[in-house]
Amino acid sequence: MAYRFVPVLGVFQSAEGEGHIMVRFGIVGFGLHAVRRLMPGFERAKKCRVTALSRSTMEKARASAAEYKIPLAFDSAADLCRSPEVDAVLVTTPNSLHLADVLTAFAHGKPVLCEKPMGLHAAECREMVEAARKSGLLLGVAQVFRFEQSTAALRRRIAAGQIGAPVFARSEFSFWHKDAKRTWLTDPLVAGGGPIADIGVHCVDALRYILQDEVVRVSARGAWDAESGGVEAAAAMTLDFARGTLASVLVSMRAEYRTPMEFVGPAGVLRADDALNVERPITIELRRNHSAVESETASNVDAYARQVDSFADAVRGEAIFPAPGEEGWQNQEILDAAFRSLKSGKSEEVSQIRNETPVRRRA
Repeated sequence: MAYRFVPVLGVFQSAEGEGHIMVRFGIVGFGLHAVRRLMPGFERAKKCRVTALSRSTMEKARASAAEYKIPLAFDSAADLCRSPEVDAVLVTTPNSLHLADVLTAFAHGKPVLCEKPMGLHAAECREMVEAARKSGLLLGVAQVFRFEQSTAALRRRIAAGQIGAPVFARSEFSFWHKDAKRTWLTDPLVAGGGPIADIGVHCVDALRYILQDEVVRVSARGAWDAESGGVEAAAAMTLDFARGTLASVLVSMRAEYRTPMEFVGPAGVLRADDALNVERPITIELRRNHSAVESETASNVDAYARQVDSFADAVRGEAIFPAPGEEGWQNQEILDAAFRSLKSGKSEEVSQIRNETPVRRRA
């Protein structure tokens, strides 16, 4: 489920160094995430840079552009996408705006890397994917943990059979949201859900990617409090994978930041504390008979840089982006099933998009 696109001749005009073409990104919805994660990533990136940003007002846009030395500032996605100085668009607006912003970029002939969750529900994701296919433009979803060394190491070790066929898997993600700047996270019309949508999508995608398997059924339970608005404050999900692995996903906006992962099989256990974090080194342990028999240390500090460089390679037609829009759509099908389970109190089946819409590959 991946695309490889050849760029239109003449799209890329800027060069830094002899023969080295830089892909120029415009960031739509420049905000906290761009400040904390994206701009440090672009500083480390080798194949792309930011030439434009948009914010809700021109005053805010110009202030951010001046602070981060970004040449162009806009107060609308359309104006940014219209700029000939933008080769690719990175959509980082609140979730409810993703669909409109992605379609706007496509209307102006620009490939799009969209933040997760890709939409409010699967129908929006499907519309984005179909628009990408119709226009022949690349659509990627910013599941950044696919670009981590820790994720790659776990995927490699499981594929090598170090623990045998995984019986259990566990992924947790929690953070403390009270007094956070992203106040829209508690508005279901804007966010689409609470931690299930915001960080649960990371857990789900990482498990799918590491196990190289698909979720076929979801059971979910949630907890609400006086400050969580119309969304859940915490949730527990059980995922049934097609090859038999049972996975648990625990997410919360009311607990200390942590992202542990664990995989249990008949031949051992693979585990890592804070496996998904991008700030500190991660130790991955292979355990057998209650003892660590092997370990390795991974650093994820370059994950955001690798994500945008990988997208730049795909836009230039030099590689396949490992998180195409179809993956964002499949993740959303799983989230939708989880939200249905919250309401029904029952296990819910997950629609498999591979059976609905064959993926076209372009050389």
